[in-house]
Amino acid sequence: MNQDNQLIYREQQKFTLLLRWLVYISMCLAVFLSILSLRQMSFGQTSPGVKEILSVVLVGFGVPIAILVLFHLLKLETQVRPDGLYVRYYPFHIRFRKFSAGDLSECHARQYKPIREFGGWGIRYGLFGKGKAYNVSGNKGVQLVFKDGKRLLIGSQKAEELEEALRKIMEHK
Repeated sequence: MNQDNQLIYREQQKFTLLLRWLVYISMCLAVFLSILSLRQMSFGQTSPGVKEILSVVLVGFGVPIAILVLFHLLKLETQVRPDGLYVRYYPFHIRFRKFSAGDLSECHARQYKPIREFGGWGIRYGLFGKGKAYNVSGNKGVQLVFKDGKRLLIGSQKAEELEEALRKIMEHK
């Protein structure tokens, strides 16, 4: 059977526009400061060597461009299929991570504090038994508790729908 026909729920999220713009602006600032460094080097008493110029260009231009590309590519994909929950945090996860329906003991939609509970957004590890989190924006998600006691929070803009889809597959296992 075609994988798309089996989908019960699907969501794809990217970092919020505000967060992406903050990254873009900070990267532009890094490039600007690199240009100033190169100008300052050229006005010095000794002309800069190839190593100095190359390091400024690499750090000042290469790193910001790499970060911009990474932020553009980042996305959290969540799918619920009859046999479980599939999560992929691209480009860190090339393939979906499967969490079997039979391994889940409970799930519930909830509001959370991303910075306080997990230290921000991304693939995060919480302190004091909070478990792991996959999130890109917002403060809503579905808290999963597995039969082995491990916890996983999946950030979602449609947390109630995700919870409902997960409950459907948990009932059948």
